[in-house]
Amino acid sequence: MRMPGRWWRHKSTPEKVETYTRWSFHFFAVMEFFSVGLTSVAPLGARLGGAVMLVVAVHAALCFVTVSRSVDWTRGRRPQPTGLLWTLGAATAAIAAAALVLAEHGPHREEVDTAAGGVFGVILIFGPGIIALGVRSRRRAFGISGGFAAGTLVVALALGAPALTALFTALIVLIGGVFIAFTAVFSVWLLNSVYELDEARETRTRLAVAEERLRFGRDLHDVMGRNLAVIALKSELAVQLAQRGRPEAVSQMVEVQRLAQESQREVREVVRGYRKADLGAELAGAQGVLEAAGIACTIGGSPAAGLPPAVQSALGWVVREAATNVLRHGDARRCTVRLRVLEGLVVLSVENDGVREAGAESGSGPAGSGLAGLRERLSVIDGTLEAGPVGRGLFRLTAEIPLPSQSTPYGAVPAAAPQRPVSEVTS
Repeated sequence: MRMPGRWWRHKSTPEKVETYTRWSFHFFAVMEFFSVGLTSVAPLGARLGGAVMLVVAVHAALCFVTVSRSVDWTRGRRPQPTGLLWTLGAATAAIAAAALVLAEHGPHREEVDTAAGGVFGVILIFGPGIIALGVRSRRRAFGISGGFAAGTLVVALALGAPALTALFTALIVLIGGVFIAFTAVFSVWLLNSVYELDEARETRTRLAVAEERLRFGRDLHDVMGRNLAVIALKSELAVQLAQRGRPEAVSQMVEVQRLAQESQREVREVVRGYRKADLGAELAGAQGVLEAAGIACTIGGSPAAGLPPAVQSALGWVVREAATNVLRHGDARRCTVRLRVLEGLVVLSVENDGVREAGAESGSGPAGSGLAGLRERLSVIDGTLEAGPVGRGLFRLTAEIPLPSQSTPYGAVPAAAPQRPVSEVTS
């Protein structure tokens, strides 16, 4: 069984605001009929009162339909109801003029004057206000109420009403019409704003999903790039050793198996979003991989231990990406990694020779995704990354990360710090 209120609860916030706006102006049409349509029967008699009630009912029905069409047009679901707006305007003017004629030249009774005045006032206030729903320009919406007020003044004077009475009546029509028109304009603005905010929220959600996909792709590139390069290198070495009948081929394939299993584990950690690169482990791993590829790797500078976790993680990714680039690009024979902790600043530099094409960003990949991803990582902690040739056949990658104020006790060291064994760096 369908529970009461489920229809309303299942609507989104913009749909609720639209429903509220639509039925608020529908209520104006209903209120028009019950306030002056039904109440006109008693003072005007069955015949004249019935005719007035029928005319007011037609006008209320026009208002009801105009509200629906105008709100749909505001949301872009149907064309602007221009013909319906002109029809409602003409009906409003005709009914108001007929009410004035009835008040001035009809049966001279107080009840008749009261009923005719009520029909005149309500019709001329609600009509222009509902027409304003279907008008795009705010000035034109308020101008419609002004036009009906001016018409009231002219018709009242033409029917012989005193100037002061005609002016006072036109002022009441103007104030009431402008108020309803302002309500219509504000309601349309509010409705459109709610829909725009909802669309902005959906856009923000889609951007968050896209950003997470980029993060995943970047992490996957950083994780798998070096491992696949090493696997390819060791597999090639194992093939050569196997062709020569050397038993070392088995150990190389065991290492390939270990790297494949480690890659699986790291990919799972990337998927879970828990992976953090350890700087000490990355330095040791980079040295081992490069030396296995026949590249002399020297690591020196300050110890990695003691740096903030965020700084270690970011620099760990830099080391991993730099080692991958040295393996994949150029014909390097030598690579130097230096970590320095200066006054409030951590500087990591990776320099290698064997650059094939001077001026190219070695290791940036076909689209520069590697270095671009590193710059994004470092920018989160206000770090910078520079990469480019520094001499004939040399390429240098330098990452700088400012340390928090509480990290300054690490101590400043000279720029040309003596090189230390890798065991000290990774301790």
